[in-house]
Amino acid sequence: MAITSANQLELLQTAEAVAREKMIEPELVIEAMEDSLARAAKSRYGAEMDIRVQIDRKTGNAAFTRVRTVAEDEEIENYQAQFTVEQARPYFEPSRSGDAFWTRDGARIEDFAGGPQVGDVFQERVPPVELGRIAAQSAKQVILQRVREAERDRQYEEFRDRAGTIINGVVKREEYGNIIVDVGRGEAILRRNEKIGRESYRPNDRIRAYVKDVRRETRGPQIFLSRTDPQFMAELFKMEVPEIYDGVIEIKAVARDPGSRAKIAVISYDNSIDPVGACVGMRGSRVQAVVGELQGEKIDIIPWNEDQATFLVNALQPAEVSKVVVDEEANKIEVVVPDEQLSLAIGRRGQNVRLASQLTGLDIDILTEEEESKRRQAEFNARTKLFVDTLDLDEFFAQLLVAEGFTNLEEVAYVEADELLAIDGVDEATADELQTRAREHLEAANRQALENARALGVEDSLVDFEGLTPQMIEALAKDGIKTLEDFATCADWELAGGWTTDNGQRIKDDGLLEPFGLSLEDAQNLIMTARIMLGWVDLAELETEAQAETGADEEAGV
Repeated sequence: MAITSANQLELLQTAEAVAREKMIEPELVIEAMEDSLARAAKSRYGAEMDIRVQIDRKTGNAAFTRVRTVAEDEEIENYQAQFTVEQARPYFEPSRSGDAFWTRDGARIEDFAGGPQVGDVFQERVPPVELGRIAAQSAKQVILQRVREAERDRQYEEFRDRAGTIINGVVKREEYGNIIVDVGRGEAILRRNEKIGRESYRPNDRIRAYVKDVRRETRGPQIFLSRTDPQFMAELFKMEVPEIYDGVIEIKAVARDPGSRAKIAVISYDNSIDPVGACVGMRGSRVQAVVGELQGEKIDIIPWNEDQATFLVNALQPAEVSKVVVDEEANKIEVVVPDEQLSLAIGRRGQNVRLASQLTGLDIDILTEEEESKRRQAEFNARTKLFVDTLDLDEFFAQLLVAEGFTNLEEVAYVEADELLAIDGVDEATADELQTRAREHLEAANRQALENARALGVEDSLVDFEGLTPQMIEALAKDGIKTLEDFATCADWELAGGWTTDNGQRIKDDGLLEPFGLSLEDAQNLIMTARIMLGWVDLAELETEAQAETGADEEAGV
């Protein structure tokens, strides 16, 4: 665009044309023109001058104005754009020609009796600039740059609100396995790892994908699409099933092995509507529409249930489940299935159990009934041997204790005597003798554990700390934790154990005191108590924070 004069109606026509082409506001284009003309004027009048350009929105006339501000003597940095009160005084009068005027706090000054003040602004017209070839090219580059920035901002704002939805587009080209998609007012990218299986596209093919992310980058907004994201399938169901769109049915969880198999958990908030049947549709019409879009991916639609065990049994369909054992603390679950159902429960290459694990958010161990029987028998034998060795009992009597639910010496030593008397053949003398033997063995073990701990250098501050058994202290000492200060620096998971996720795999972190049944909550309480005793944490501050949190929860209605 060659600009030969700043006073041309063509400026407005050009601005409107560019705005229509780029689908941005004409005002943004005019502001870019004003900026480019101001830069061109500075190149002629001097870069130090504060030159501003105002284009009349009706006539297209461009007014070039030089601006100078009154400042304190010591604050003046640019004598071309600032002047002192004394320097400004000769100019401080009404302009006869109207080409110069003064403003104060944004309003035009009418009363000049008081003289100029710091902060007053003097504006005077300067002759328009005739742009030569180089200046015109420079102005054009400035305008194009500002237009590109405005276009990028518009694209980002438009597509940012569409993140998490499905978008239709046309394939433009393929670059290194990535698909560039024309989505109307911009371009999006479908990376090769976000495509389903081995699906391929040709230019001008229509494509439907999930807007996974929209990022603002220097080269413009980057729109990332996906066809493998679990939410893509959820959004497809929302389009096909009116009850989901209306909120009568909710999709609670989705797990996918893209292109192969998927599981989706749904719940109905209307007792008269079957969530599974609604998603399947008449003769499977609704689910088949989704399957067709996902390249034949098989979909299991599962009723969601608040009870974890029931939900897991549903999630492992079509396999039958005999028993479920939930470990809520470890977020782990054991499933027992008939021997002939094991391969079906695990699925091809572990697909079925992996999808069920993703759907429920639990770490699942699958055992056959035979494996569980062998494990229970091994536990029974180990506990029987413990009682035989420590309480000097015959095998039959030890087995009787195990059969009654006793698992360790502490239970025998400190249980109410009535529970022992409830066992057939146990009288008061026998019960008293059993508890005496158990307590003596525990006391001896405690003494030995303390001796071992002291031999390792454990200090009294840790030995006297309430909440730790001698065996726990010995275990801590073996790991180098010998003082209360050492103990207070521990993390809760270091003591009680926990789980971490690495590349999608849950990994068990063994805790130092986990073998003694220490829970994560108990570990947190012990560590906090140690820190309070050492003065690292102020108990009063903790109570104040707790009260503040409680008050905030009450205000929020929690």
